[in-house]
Amino acid sequence: MSENMITLSINNIKVTVPNGSTVLQAAKAANIDIPTLCYLKGVNAPGSCRICLAEVKGMKNLVATCIYPATEGMEVFTNTPAVRKARKINVELILSNHERECLTCVRNGNCELQKLCDELGIQELPYDGSKDPVLPKDKKSPSIWRNPNKCVLCRRCVSVCKEVQKVSAIEMVNRGFATKVGTSFDKSIADVDCVNCGQCVTACPVAALRGANMLHEVQEAISNPDLHVVVQVAPSVRVSLGEMFGMPIGTRVTGKMVAALRRCGFDGVFDTDTGADFTIMEEGTELIQRLQNGGKLPQITSCSPGWVKFCEHNYPELLDNLSSAKSPMSMFGALLKSYYAEQKGIDPSKIYVVAIMPCVAKKFEASREEMKGTDYPDVDAVLTVRAAARLITAAGVMFDKMDDEAFDTPFGEATGAGHIFGATGGVMEAALRTVSEVMEGKPLENIDFDAVRGTKCIKEAELTIAGKPIKVAVVSGLGNARKLLDKVKAGEADYTFIEVMACEGGCVNGGGTPIVDAKTQMDVDVKALRASGLYAEDQAATFRRAHENPAVQKVYKEFLGEPCGHKSHELLHTHFKAR
Repeated sequence: MSENMITLSINNIKVTVPNGSTVLQAAKAANIDIPTLCYLKGVNAPGSCRICLAEVKGMKNLVATCIYPATEGMEVFTNTPAVRKARKINVELILSNHERECLTCVRNGNCELQKLCDELGIQELPYDGSKDPVLPKDKKSPSIWRNPNKCVLCRRCVSVCKEVQKVSAIEMVNRGFATKVGTSFDKSIADVDCVNCGQCVTACPVAALRGANMLHEVQEAISNPDLHVVVQVAPSVRVSLGEMFGMPIGTRVTGKMVAALRRCGFDGVFDTDTGADFTIMEEGTELIQRLQNGGKLPQITSCSPGWVKFCEHNYPELLDNLSSAKSPMSMFGALLKSYYAEQKGIDPSKIYVVAIMPCVAKKFEASREEMKGTDYPDVDAVLTVRAAARLITAAGVMFDKMDDEAFDTPFGEATGAGHIFGATGGVMEAALRTVSEVMEGKPLENIDFDAVRGTKCIKEAELTIAGKPIKVAVVSGLGNARKLLDKVKAGEADYTFIEVMACEGGCVNGGGTPIVDAKTQMDVDVKALRASGLYAEDQAATFRRAHENPAVQKVYKEFLGEPCGHKSHELLHTHFKAR
């Protein structure tokens, strides 16, 4: 046996694992389940919740398996009376001062603490801990709401914010029974350097953190006969919404999604992927102009609102490098309240635009004063994928029974380039397809740019377009972005074009996507499964380049004129500010 491998027994089952594995990882390899709460693969393993306890022969005390190293010849037992009793007591103690309003909780049915209670057979609460003082809820942020009374002090949110995203907007504060997750000077999360990415929300095992709720406002708008309510749906929603209705991770549900939303009462169901095609036309043209006219390089994408706010806080000197193009969501909203309103003969003040997004930061983006291409906000309300599922369920729609339907025209005609925006590298690949063909003046033989695909967090590629050397980089996750941008600032990198997504893996892993419990994340690569669905959509598309989109061509011909022209700058471009 290799010296890099060790053999131990768990519940008298022999298992061989790499040296350096934890007991929890060894148990997983032996197909033995150990419950966890604070553990989050690759992010958090403080051993603080004491739920993953096990007995080790020769050890006086039970060990926390998420941090305890497996060793050669070790004998572990995970189902003894002492282990079961300790786990049960520890969960009961957590429950003793937890706000237990499960029936009205947004995580009811998808709560890891609730699931632990079921698995451990907890049917009575022997401890009644102090719930005084009741901590104030924080609902000031347009993106993220906090309820510290539900917090179980697992530290998962803190770890993902501090170690993965390198933002550190939240931290553990105080000691003893007064310990809590807090912000600087106990400010609202809206008043610190939070970038609204929402990775803390998806990391939270309970509902101490959640996306801001706009569901009621949307339902009221749909019921208002004076409003023309339309909905646009982001690329990655079609490969994640199905999970909310029990379908496998990454299932493509485009047609069912359209049918279900139409039955919710929307007057138009449109595809944000068409907005992505407009983004490529504008952002791609901007890149060509910078290359040809000596503009500031590298050009950096501006589709991800979490990344944009991160840049405003941390790299204000790079704001001129950001593309001035709005995100597909905001571009689409501006077109719906201008071109669409004109075509339909509807007063734009009566058009209410709802966007279904995989991202809670899109709620912040919609609230920005800069996002008003007309006299009105580009987007009136943003629902996460999770909220969209609640909207569909509340409308009595049986999602899995829906026959496929198509998006409404003209803004339902997207290309494959628009579809892949939801995966890291997708914006870059979509841009390269169009920029290459425009600059070369001829079609590409192969439009699949494999070098920028995959879930790797930092990717680089070099190519030549029309005789010009082009060096590109793709980065996802703000901690990784910080590494890359520090090199750019130091003059150690000479990129032409950089794609940045705030969340690792891109929008398929956004803060508004279905929450996948920590146990499932140990088994599957959620990001890769969802991304594969988007690339399948791309392959199945009639048109795969943004500039081939007939609807896009029609709007430029009839309304906008040319990309980066006067009218498109008014409607489809914006500016950013140092914070």
